[in-house]
Amino acid sequence: MNQIEINIQEKLHQIEKTEHVRILHCVESGSRSWGFASPDSDYDVRFIYIRQTKDYLRLNPVRDVIEFQLDDIYDINGWDVQKLLRLLYKSNPTVFEWASSPIVYQTNPDWNKIIEILPEYFDQKAILHHYLSMAYHNKKAYLEREQIQLKKYFYVLRPILAANWVLHKNTPSPMLFSELVQEELPSELMPEIQDLLEQKKSMPEIGTGQHIKNIDLYISDQLAALKQAITTIKSERKSWENLDIVFQKLLLS
Repeated sequence: MNQIEINIQEKLHQIEKTEHVRILHCVESGSRSWGFASPDSDYDVRFIYIRQTKDYLRLNPVRDVIEFQLDDIYDINGWDVQKLLRLLYKSNPTVFEWASSPIVYQTNPDWNKIIEILPEYFDQKAILHHYLSMAYHNKKAYLEREQIQLKKYFYVLRPILAANWVLHKNTPSPMLFSELVQEELPSELMPEIQDLLEQKKSMPEIGTGQHIKNIDLYISDQLAALKQAITTIKSERKSWENLDIVFQKLLLS
């Protein structure tokens, strides 16, 4: 465990003490968990917590997010387990991603109660919509200009590759970009993507440059194909029952 990880552990203990919560699970959620952090990337620390039972019985509800720290090194915030379970009902991909992050800072045996019901709330269409929307948004925000920050390609490519994983395998996509690339990226794009990855991992900033034609064409083609594919997939209505049961068990733990 390095000094940064020790610092994160100390901050998590501080959160539990000052906020009177119990942290169920804490992971890295940003570029470090994707496997392509820059030397100066911050630590995107995300945690799930549960409050005391009496806090859930208040007429004036307690806020369901804790924003602890945001600076050049740390971005630390967490969700109340109620918020997480409500988002799981909607099959929000963030829940599945945090559950599969390769970097876990802290966890609790009670987290397994949530892990056990994750498959029941996986909805292929809902997750595809999320990733496709993210890809469109990031393309518009970062790539629709003459000169672009080349690292922003990853913020469009990753949701496209994740969406293709979900479409082809009908399972949650992995966090690691390398796994997505290996399974879903056409081999002819590998050299250009690998070159960008090496630059991002070794330099604080890749810098700006001209568009890369082959990657641009791939993005446009994939967005159109995924948009069409979604129309052929049906969603299944889920039940709240098991989410309620899990929440009640956690309160009694």
